[in-house]
Amino acid sequence: MKARLPLFFNTEWLPAAFAAIPAVSAEAKPGGAIPRVELQALATRAENELKGNILPFWLKYTRDRERGGFYGLIDQDMTVHKDAPRGALLTSRILWTFSAAYRIYHDPDYREMAQWAYRDLMDKFRDREFGGLYWSVTVTGEPVETQKQIYGQVFGIYALAEYYRITGEKPALDEAIALYQLIEKNAHDGKQGGYFDALDRQWQRVKQNVLGPTSKSQNSHIHIMEAFTNLLRVWPDAGLHERQRELIELMMTRIIDPKTHHLVLFMKDDWTPVGDEFSYGHDIELAWLLVEAAEQLGEAALIARAKAEAVAIARVTAAEGLDHDGSVYNEGTAHGVTNANKDWWPQAEAAVGFLNAYQLTLDPKYFTAAQRSWDYIEAKFVDRKYGDWYESLDRDGTPKRRSKSSVWKCPYHNSRSCLELVERLHGLIGDTGAPAK
Repeated sequence: MKARLPLFFNTEWLPAAFAAIPAVSAEAKPGGAIPRVELQALATRAENELKGNILPFWLKYTRDRERGGFYGLIDQDMTVHKDAPRGALLTSRILWTFSAAYRIYHDPDYREMAQWAYRDLMDKFRDREFGGLYWSVTVTGEPVETQKQIYGQVFGIYALAEYYRITGEKPALDEAIALYQLIEKNAHDGKQGGYFDALDRQWQRVKQNVLGPTSKSQNSHIHIMEAFTNLLRVWPDAGLHERQRELIELMMTRIIDPKTHHLVLFMKDDWTPVGDEFSYGHDIELAWLLVEAAEQLGEAALIARAKAEAVAIARVTAAEGLDHDGSVYNEGTAHGVTNANKDWWPQAEAAVGFLNAYQLTLDPKYFTAAQRSWDYIEAKFVDRKYGDWYESLDRDGTPKRRSKSSVWKCPYHNSRSCLELVERLHGLIGDTGAPAK
């Protein structure tokens, strides 16, 4: 049995009135109660981390210069496993990261890295017979795991749309659209709505699901929605627009528990929940992505609902999912925390999710939560020896022996957090030269 920490274990630093935060402040004005100098300071810290640590690490250490692509596994001590299988997920996330970084900063090194990742994704991971992306390949590009995990397919869409934004290369957009159409044809549940997680190489449903024990998961649906948001930016298709509306409705009626404001981790075909555990990192990540998705659709009523839910999720995450030092626990249930370890990506998402809640309410408690998230990241997660971040820490902040780069460990969460913080903070300051999505 997993040890459980008591509910509300971590609320010493939160004012008693925290639970009474309104959904959205109609009186919100840029800057709120936080001094401009504090907003600018956090933006500067995030930008320095991105440009001075995260991106340089991935540029310097992760490419396989001899065989192309990226190393499939680099250990925490920087041991490179040159013959380890490689995942499409890592290549897609690198492609998105450096495309987005180039879009903002116009550094030619970022564009060249994005081009390197684009060629790797197209040359080594495309299934030219049945379409879509393989889950993994050998170092020379032979298929290893050929299943069509929808999670992996949509990160291809997400990355290719971003690459198209910086290059205008139509083949990249065409491939993103082709992936979307394959998903619609083969993975969409026409009866119950949403998408099935796992299919085989020929796009037939299978039970083997790398994300969990059921046919549907919140994790896939978060990133399907995220990918569709980015595709809509470059391809405002009417059918895609309607499917995105369906996804947002499902998020707010089937995937988010309206009583607890936690996400249901796993569901059966008919959306019946399986298990009672939730992930604090996915909760706070969905909070800001939900608002972004609704805003891309541009429907006022839907945006208002998404904003209200985002603030509710942030309130619950702050009350139940934070340790005394401001860091985010991994998992819990209604009875308390079940996994008190700290992974790198929930911390990155918490900084953005709490800042999003501050933007919506101008309640300074949310800015404090975002700031404390970033304080913890800098104090504990930034790897001062090798660069980038540690993958996982024990509750006391001791790094676990994990990886620097793998199928799952990537530059996407922490780079995106930095980009979002910089954009949002400059927007609060009122800087007309702030980065734009």
